[in-house]
Amino acid sequence: MGAAQMLAEARRCLGMAGRPNRITREYASRHGDEFLDASWCDMAITFWARHSGNAAAVLPGGDRAYTVWHAQDFQKVGRWHVGTTAEVNRAKPGDIVFFDWGASNSVGAIDHVGIVEKALGGGRVQTIEANTANACKRRVRASDVIAGYGRPAYGGGNWTEDMVKKLPQLAKGATGEHVQSVQALLLARSHPEIKMTGKFDDATEKAVKAVQKWGGIPSDGVVGQKTWPVLLRVN
Repeated sequence: MGAAQMLAEARRCLGMAGRPNRITREYASRHGDEFLDASWCDMAITFWARHSGNAAAVLPGGDRAYTVWHAQDFQKVGRWHVGTTAEVNRAKPGDIVFFDWGASNSVGAIDHVGIVEKALGGGRVQTIEANTANACKRRVRASDVIAGYGRPAYGGGNWTEDMVKKLPQLAKGATGEHVQSVQALLLARSHPEIKMTGKFDDATEKAVKAVQKWGGIPSDGVVGQKTWPVLLRVN
């Protein structure tokens, strides 16, 4: 797994147009039929990541269809680069690049996402983007519309270990965005019964125990230092 595999998956989708399509259908099969005809730029990133074995690196918060949350995921793990010309010139193939058509660097204003295929210099990158004119195409983008980019930890390294140190212990009754991250990871690990409510309920606890059993760790239903790496593991 790595940037090359991620880009290979993206290139296979060049020319895809219209929706629903295989990307939106696969996402909807896990998250609900409302995604069949939704904007699919970030669903495509999710699709390419999962099909290339890069889910843990590219999707630190689990499956994403909403670009703002995806960018925030990269911020939380310390792998976010703001979209200035100088930073865009440091972009690498495989980086996940986020756009704001209002020409700000505000994460909350992000409208669109793609993957960097090539850095061109002069604050420009060549990208592959889905849902651009409702198709998957190559584009050339400049720093004025790039809000920033996330750099996936392709190849692993100590990324999971470092990230886990920053994550809280969660158990039944907990609430908040970290619980939502757990639920997203459970959905990505084939637990379609889970809803992203942000509430650590009975269903979430049951699914956590199943994942713990699968991962060969104590099945206590508590998400802590031993369970986070199992949730983030790529098969």
